[in-house]
Amino acid sequence: MKRLILIPLTAILMLACETNQKKDTIILKYPNTKKVDSVDSYFGIKIHDPFRWLEDDRSPETENWVKQQNETTFNYLDKIPFRKELKKRLEQLWNFEKLGSPFKEGDYIYFFKNDGLQNQNVLYRKKGDDGQAEVFLDPNSFSEDATTSLAGINFSKDGSIAAYSISEGGSDWRKVIVINAKNKSIVEDTLVDIKFSGVSWKGNEGFYYSSYDKPEGSELSAKTDQHKLYYHKLGTPQKSDEVVFGGIPEEKHRYVGGYVTEDDRYLIISAAVSTSGNKLFIKDLTQPESGLITILNTTDSDSQIIDNVGSRLFILTNRNAPNKKVVTVGAENPSPEHWTDLIPETQNVLSVGTGGGYFFAEYMVDAISKVYQYDNQGQMIREIALPGLGSAGGFGGKKKETELYFTFTNYNSPESIYKLDIKTGDYSIYWKPEIDFNPNNYVSTQIFYTSKDGTKVPMIITHKKGLPLNGQNQTILYGYGGFNISLTPTFSVINAVWMEQGGILAVPNLRGGGEYGKQWHDAGIKTKKQNVFDDFIAAAEYLIAEKYTSSEYLAIKGGSNGGLLVGATMTQRPELMKVALPAVGVLDMLRYHTFTAGAGWAYDYGTAEDNLEMFNYLKGYSPVHNVRKGVEYPATLITTGDHDDRVVPAHSFKFAAELQDKQTGANPTLIRIEVNAGHGAGTPVSKTIDQNVDIFGFTLFNMGFSALPNKGVLKDFEE
Repeated sequence: MKRLILIPLTAILMLACETNQKKDTIILKYPNTKKVDSVDSYFGIKIHDPFRWLEDDRSPETENWVKQQNETTFNYLDKIPFRKELKKRLEQLWNFEKLGSPFKEGDYIYFFKNDGLQNQNVLYRKKGDDGQAEVFLDPNSFSEDATTSLAGINFSKDGSIAAYSISEGGSDWRKVIVINAKNKSIVEDTLVDIKFSGVSWKGNEGFYYSSYDKPEGSELSAKTDQHKLYYHKLGTPQKSDEVVFGGIPEEKHRYVGGYVTEDDRYLIISAAVSTSGNKLFIKDLTQPESGLITILNTTDSDSQIIDNVGSRLFILTNRNAPNKKVVTVGAENPSPEHWTDLIPETQNVLSVGTGGGYFFAEYMVDAISKVYQYDNQGQMIREIALPGLGSAGGFGGKKKETELYFTFTNYNSPESIYKLDIKTGDYSIYWKPEIDFNPNNYVSTQIFYTSKDGTKVPMIITHKKGLPLNGQNQTILYGYGGFNISLTPTFSVINAVWMEQGGILAVPNLRGGGEYGKQWHDAGIKTKKQNVFDDFIAAAEYLIAEKYTSSEYLAIKGGSNGGLLVGATMTQRPELMKVALPAVGVLDMLRYHTFTAGAGWAYDYGTAEDNLEMFNYLKGYSPVHNVRKGVEYPATLITTGDHDDRVVPAHSFKFAAELQDKQTGANPTLIRIEVNAGHGAGTPVSKTIDQNVDIFGFTLFNMGFSALPNKGVLKDFEE
C-alpha cells in the first residue's frame, strides 16, 4: 500500500520554495509495494513473508520496483541544499595521488597508483628502483563506465606470465585473463565462472583456482555450496581442467582453496564448510603420483601453512591457542600430535607475514599494532618500532629479498609506505601522501566502556581538537562485530570529510570480532549474537552520557554483517539514534542461508532450520521480522547494489518494504540501490563519492542542518 510521510519541519523550511508546496508540508510518497501471501513453516510455526517476490532479481516487477524506489530516493536527496557543496569537498580531499606498496616479479617492480580521482587504481611497473615507470594494466579501460575492476593478479614463478582476474558490475564471479608479462599479449582463451578464488602458479606450467558449478537460475542469488579446486594447464581449454579436490561427495565443502609453496614443492589445500574453521591437506608436487596427506581433518580450528624450509612446515593456527601461535612440523608426519611450538601464544592476537627468510609477527594490543621479527628457529630478533599508534600492514616478500615494505595508518593519519632493511630492522619513509588534511588538528582517544553484561569493550573516538562536549555534535557510530574481523585504526577520506565538518567518528571493537581472538569472536555468535547488539547499544549510551552527542545527533552505520548490526539495533532501540545507515546488510535471518554462499555464515549465525531454539533466537532479532507498526523508526537510508551476489539485495529490498509499510512519524525511510554494483569491492571512485555524499547529506539533513556545518574548508576546485 502507498504511505505518506511528512519531512521534518527543518527540511520543510528549506525545501518549500523549491517544490512549490505549502510552507509547512512536504509530502513524500513511497512507491506501492504489493503484498503477496507467502508462508513458511518452521517447527509448526507459520511465518508470513509478503515481500518474498522481491527475491527474484530477474523479475521485471522487481526491476520496476528498484526503478521506482530510486526515483523516490533521488527526488528526496536532490532537494538537500548542501549536497553539491559536500560533493565538491569530498572530491577536493579525494584528489591526491595514492600509491600501493611495491612488489617484485621477475625483472620488474610493480605497484598500484591512482592519480587522484581515477575510478580504478592503475598497475604500473619499472625495472629497478630508478627505472622509468610504465602502465602495465589500466582497469579504467576495461569498460566504459569503469564498473569492471581488476580483482587480482598473480605471476608465474619467473614473472614471465601473469593471470589477472576481473569483476564485472561488482559481482563475485570472475573471469581470468592470462597474458605474456613482457609484451602484455593475451596467450590463451579467457577462463570464466570463477568465484571465491585466488590463482596460484605451479612454475610456469599452469595454475590452481577454485569455483562452483554454474548455478541453475540466477547466478546472482542461486545457492552455491560445493567449491572445487581445479588445475589449469597453460594452453589447454578450461573444459579440460582437472578437478583436484571437491569433485566427490566426500570432499564437498563450501570454500576450497589451493596454493603452491614458494619453492614449488607443495600444494596446500584448505577446505571449509563455514567462514570459520578449516581442514588442511598437503601434496608433494615433486612426486606427481603421491596422494594428499592430511594435516587436519576437522574444522574446529583455523590453520594455514605460512612457509616451509624444505620439508619443514610452519603453520599459523588457533588450535588449542585462541589467540593463535606458529608451530612447526615435518611434512612426512604433519598431524597435530607432531607439532612443536615455534612462536607461542600470548595474550594478544597474532598474525604473521614472511619475507627474506624471517617471520614478522604482528600482535593486536587493544586493536593497536605491535610487530616483532623472528627467525625460523623461533628466536625473536627485534621489535619493529612503528611510527606511532595505529595499524601496520604488509611485512611480506619473497625469501630472496633483503628489504620489504610496510604501511602504517590510523584514523587521522593517511596511509604511508615504509621500506624496511630486513637485516638491520632500520626503515625509512618510502612514500607519504600529499593530502589537504592536517592530522595534527584531530585527536583519537581510546576508551573502555561497560556493556550490558559487564564486559569491557574498547572504542576509539576521533574528532577535531577542542571540540566541546555539549551533547550537540553530529556523530557516526560505526560497527561490525562478526566473523572474527577486527576493526583497527585506518584513515578514510570519507571519515576525514565528516570530521572536518565537526563530526565525531566512534568505532567500538564489538564482540564477534577478532580483536581479542577466538574467545571474543565466539562470544558474539549464534545464541550469543545479542551480545554484539548490546555492545553497540552500550557504545551509543556511553557517547550520549559523556556528552559527545545526543540521540538527535547520533547516526549508526555499518555494512554487510554491520548492516545487520544497524538493522537489529534500530529495531530494538529506535529512539536511541536519529539516523540509521544499514549498507548491503544481512537483514532476513530466516532465509539468509538460502542465497549464494550464505549457508557458509552459519558458524556465526546458526540457521532457522537447526532447531526450534535457533529459529526462535534468529526470529527474535531478524530486522525484516521485527519491524512493528506504530513505531517511529529513525530516518533510514538503506544502501545496496543490484549486482551484490554475496549479500543479495533482497535483504535490503524486503527491509525497506517493511519499514515503508509500518513506519510511524516524520522520519523518512528510503533505499538507494546502486545499479551495476555489487558488495563494494571494485566500486568506481565516482560511484563511491556519490554514495557517500548521499549518505552524509541525508545524515546531516535529518539532524536538522540546512547548510554544511563548516563551509570554510571549501576551496576552488576544477570539475
